[in-house]
Amino acid sequence: MLLYIVDDNQINLVLFEKLCGLLPAVSQGLEIHSFLDPFEALTACQHNLPDLLLVDYMMPGLDGLELVARFRRQPGAMDVPVVMITAAQDRDIRHRALAAGITDFLNKPVDPLELQPRLTNLLKLRQQHLRLKDRNQWLAEEVRKATRQLVDREMETIIRLTRAAEYRDPETGGHIQRMAHYTRLIAKALALPEEQCELLLRAAPMHDVGR
Repeated sequence: MLLYIVDDNQINLVLFEKLCGLLPAVSQGLEIHSFLDPFEALTACQHNLPDLLLVDYMMPGLDGLELVARFRRQPGAMDVPVVMITAAQDRDIRHRALAAGITDFLNKPVDPLELQPRLTNLLKLRQQHLRLKDRNQWLAEEVRKATRQLVDREMETIIRLTRAAEYRDPETGGHIQRMAHYTRLIAKALALPEEQCELLLRAAPMHDVGR
């Protein structure tokens, strides 16, 4: 798991690093990287997406709202929890922060007893999301394999039927194979989708199977 902390105050960074380093069991293997420069943090996110982003609101050059808005535009970043640390109580600021993609808030001065359970829960949710995503990808791959096996068996059945026709009439059997490939070439020339071209290739040999 990877945690990025962004704050233009070095003292705050040291404090947050210490607090995050005390997170319970979920912190095992947690890497913590701190950034004084928000632009540097964005560059780091482009190369290695964090599992949790902890960002200050008031920063020169690029405030927390704009940083998060840019972060959310990166591939895969919409699912990453983002916590904003702010002393602002203005509802408009909080509404804009939520619109920018903030997941949760922590008020300054930060209460360690509040910070630790909130970050722990967000990291656990992130872990569960990644596990579910991996499982869904595995299931999708298994479905693709099973579908491929069904298609292969179907094709084998068609080939056996065309070979049976060849035993009756070798000329007709060769004609069946040729027509299948001609059909596919015509389909490609008509710019039909590849999936449809393959379907025609598999189906065409059946046109004379009644012989």
